[in-house]
Amino acid sequence: MRWVIALVLALAAGLGGIYGLTDGFTVLTAEAARRQDIAAHPRAVPAARILDGAGRQEPLLRNLHDDGRVAIVNFFYSRCISLCLAQGSLTERLQQAIEAEGLQDRLRLISLSFDPRDRAGDLARYAVRMGADPKVWRFYTLDDAATRRAALDLFGITVVPAPLGEFEHNAAFHVVTPDGRLVRIVDLDDPGWALQAAKAVMPAAATAPARESP
Repeated sequence: MRWVIALVLALAAGLGGIYGLTDGFTVLTAEAARRQDIAAHPRAVPAARILDGAGRQEPLLRNLHDDGRVAIVNFFYSRCISLCLAQGSLTERLQQAIEAEGLQDRLRLISLSFDPRDRAGDLARYAVRMGADPKVWRFYTLDDAATRRAALDLFGITVVPAPLGEFEHNAAFHVVTPDGRLVRIVDLDDPGWALQAAKAVMPAAATAPARESP
């Protein structure tokens, strides 16, 4: 009988510890915990510098603020022939949904390259390849090594060099507000939820017109 009681107490203690560590069993992985914490406590986007397909440079924070729309952000590199293409297809679906709902003045899409080899021409060609409408979906590269690392860390993107100049990396949709706060992270295979999460933090009315295409 004593060993039964001891076993029950041990199981109870173990479950209690798991309950505490997982916030009531709601968090099952470190990444899920990080995402939940970001949803509860949005984090400031670092002052990264970006380059666009027309060769213009500007701070990411200024880009977000001046545009005024909520952004759904993802990460890619133009030489990617696997995950990025699937991600691009899903992002194109988001673009179609935004336009179908008439939300292009309040929501937009941003794809950020983490590959220092990607320059303006690469971005412009990739945008055409993805069928991007520049009024809704823009491509940039993170143009500074130090701030690139800070941005990847904040957004939770792990990039590992692979053979033949490629990279292994993870991917997700990230909802970012015009004041430069990361408010939600959504799995790549759930673009509909990413759109709903972005709509949930939209301002009541458009705060700035969509930028004209270059």
